[in-house]
Amino acid sequence: MDTFVKLFLGVVCILQGTFLLKAQKLPNIVIILVDDMGFSDIGCYGGEIPTPNIDRLAEDGVRLTNFYNAGRSCPTRASLLTGLYPHQAGMGFMAGDRYKDIPAYQGYLNNASVTIGEAMQDSGYFTIMTGKWHVGQKGDGGITPWGRGFDRSFNTIAGNFYYRDARAQLYLNGRRVRNAELPENWYTTDLWTSYGLEFIDEAKKEGKPFLLYLAHNAPHYPLQAPEEEIAKFRGKFMKGWEVLREERYDRQVKMGIIDKSHALPAINPLIPKWETLSEEEKIRQDDLMAVYAAVISCMDKSVGDLIEGLKERGEYENTIIMFLSDNGGNSEGGTWGRYIGEKPGAINSHLSVSQGWAELNNTPFWLYKRHTSEGGILTPFIMTWPEGMDSNLKGKILPSVGHLIDIMPTCIEIAKGEYPTIYKGNKISPMEGISLYSLLSGKPVERTKPLYWEHEGNRAVRHDKWKIVSNVREPWQLYNLETDRTETKDLAKDYPEILSRMVSDYEDWADKVGVRPYNYPPKKWQIMQGQQP
Repeated sequence: MDTFVKLFLGVVCILQGTFLLKAQKLPNIVIILVDDMGFSDIGCYGGEIPTPNIDRLAEDGVRLTNFYNAGRSCPTRASLLTGLYPHQAGMGFMAGDRYKDIPAYQGYLNNASVTIGEAMQDSGYFTIMTGKWHVGQKGDGGITPWGRGFDRSFNTIAGNFYYRDARAQLYLNGRRVRNAELPENWYTTDLWTSYGLEFIDEAKKEGKPFLLYLAHNAPHYPLQAPEEEIAKFRGKFMKGWEVLREERYDRQVKMGIIDKSHALPAINPLIPKWETLSEEEKIRQDDLMAVYAAVISCMDKSVGDLIEGLKERGEYENTIIMFLSDNGGNSEGGTWGRYIGEKPGAINSHLSVSQGWAELNNTPFWLYKRHTSEGGILTPFIMTWPEGMDSNLKGKILPSVGHLIDIMPTCIEIAKGEYPTIYKGNKISPMEGISLYSLLSGKPVERTKPLYWEHEGNRAVRHDKWKIVSNVREPWQLYNLETDRTETKDLAKDYPEILSRMVSDYEDWADKVGVRPYNYPPKKWQIMQGQQP
């Protein structure tokens, strides 16, 4: 054979081998979870708060308008981490021991579950966790990120404090970190990303793909941000919640987030009309929302730092990124919100938005965090893979129905791994969700089973277009989400057979996962919040 031909064929083989290796290289995975952020707070879901970096992820990927969380921090984290419903993982309520003798409510992850850290370690991934843990740590069963499958971790137990605060407890790979070891005037939103990137460098040195679970505590109360960031937003919310809510809805319709045939619900009657507020109260409310917006803006900057850090390391193109919130906007601040401290928004102050702003946060949906109406359990969800997804999908808004329980099977499929039936001698509950991996190639997600919720007696089932919901011990309501996405027309009396069947499904599921009756009286701010007027 001619020498030139041999050389040519040799080069072709080398190139083919290079392309094959590239094709076979497993993608990295980043899961960004934010805390207490409403459905419409970011720009790519209709919000007026500038979030250019998160919007860039949306432009590079797909957005879902029917993705669900578990309605509150601890249950959501348990479900995301395990691919199970919260009760199956031992987190039917919150971290702690209020129901420690009831397995479904023991207050920390149980041994019948594996975390994505554990499953992805077994699949050859370098596993990283930074941010808010909140599924049990000190005094809550001793469940830690470093003990549940994460090679590297930098975390808080519950993560309620942002700016440098003596109450903040930070752990680096299991060791308590002191202020003196950290940058001056540190801000946890930035630390989660900077440590995540440092750990990614370690993964690269080991030649492994990585999983980064980055769990922000932003924008959970107490709302705190640097003053120069807050100042950018003061005065921008003086139109009030009614007007801003309508403006968000109009943008969502233009963007395709919601169809104009789905009405914007009447604002909750518990919320005072903006025009009735004194000028002093309007300024105070504007300031609350300005701090909230600053916290989100800082979080968006952190997402931008992560994107740039991945690009500098040559990893962005082959990284699948998922972005979502742990529950809907938070109305726990009540009618007027919390506004405590000499310098609101600064170190040791305590701010939380009022119910009027929570109503804005969740536009166009009804109710808030804790509840199982759409405003409590629906989250923005962005998924992107620059190198691997169908380029025709970039920027698309998809109606596919997804849930936290789908993240584990998605990660397992990405990693070409196997979900264990036995782990460290413990029998493991089967995954409850389905993989969303096919979304990246434009293929439909085939969901055949209903989705279920229960938290503090707030209950719901969604199956195809139908949803039943009961908040704060109200009668079951029935909605057709295909024709009434914003839950404005209760059809329980019109379709009793459908209602009865779905209630029966709920009862079977509740019995299976260990739901117990919630016998605590509703809090004052929960009264009258369940069914729309």
